[in-house]
Amino acid sequence: MSNHWLHIYTEADIAAYCTSRENEQRFWQTLAFLQPKDDLTQALRDAAQFGIKYVLVAINEDLGPRANCGRGGAHLGWQAFLQRFLNLPCNRFLTPDDVLLLGEVRCDDLQQQGADLDNRDPAQLEQLRELNGRLDERVSTVMRAVFDAGLAPIVIGGGHNNCFGLLQALSQSTQQACHAINFDPHADFRALEGRHSGNGFSYAYEQGYLADYHVVGMHEQKNNHTIISALDQAGFSYSSYQDILVRRTLTLTEACHTGLGRFAGQAPLGIEVDVDAISGMPVSAYTNCGFTANDAEHFVHLAARQERARYLHLCEAAPEHHPQGLQQGLSDAGQVLASLVCSYLQARKTGV
Repeated sequence: MSNHWLHIYTEADIAAYCTSRENEQRFWQTLAFLQPKDDLTQALRDAAQFGIKYVLVAINEDLGPRANCGRGGAHLGWQAFLQRFLNLPCNRFLTPDDVLLLGEVRCDDLQQQGADLDNRDPAQLEQLRELNGRLDERVSTVMRAVFDAGLAPIVIGGGHNNCFGLLQALSQSTQQACHAINFDPHADFRALEGRHSGNGFSYAYEQGYLADYHVVGMHEQKNNHTIISALDQAGFSYSSYQDILVRRTLTLTEACHTGLGRFAGQAPLGIEVDVDAISGMPVSAYTNCGFTANDAEHFVHLAARQERARYLHLCEAAPEHHPQGLQQGLSDAGQVLASLVCSYLQARKTGV
């Protein structure tokens, strides 16, 4: 596969984010970069031969949330992540020397085409959804190369619409329908009304890429009757926010184990985190009634311990919506995103 839809990073792409300190090795000094070839899958396979296991990939877009009648801003999540993650210190607990910093799925042209579209106008909303469909093709193409090389992508940025491209690529690569566990107040199982951030899982199910699905922390007042009925009809499940944090009839740990325990067989598992589940997080759909960042880290830790886990997807961070402005939003969002990636890597490395 060619790298037409991928901007492959070099050290120059991250230089502005990197700082150093005497007698301290930082993450950016241990990450690997890809040696470009015409065949992206082969280049990634070559990287795997040198010990690479995980691949960091950005999707810098907000078309999906806007096509879901929501706010923009999700295109800055990757920038927030980089400025925090790259400068963490290496130590006995984590040194990411098996991580490849791959680059960005190219979507600047789609972002530009959608920049002035008003999602309150039905015709322009339809245009946003058409652009989102074109983005799906690019995400799926790039992710298919990563999965075909036997590597695990860590995907950051953009809306939850990109779960579709991930599940499509993983399903096609493994030639079987996938399982997914999602930490999210929204089930993202809306009607098949054109692609957006609210129906990635329903489209994946309808097209045969998703075999089983569980939502941890689904909010009972943030999903309409049609969504909940569609989940029931598909045979999918959820543990609600109200059961975990309001009624407290089960703990978060129990809810995660319940979800993970329903997945039978050897189907590959996708780990999904919509960071709008986290209270105070600068996101497309801000909430003060959510989980803590520590809860999200715990969810990622438990899910990443599953042998069949094949990717981590962190979406919907929108730093510009922080109450104290963009710079604070970049700092806070970056800290949370970096901590979630570290939780994933530590669990995968140690298995405990």
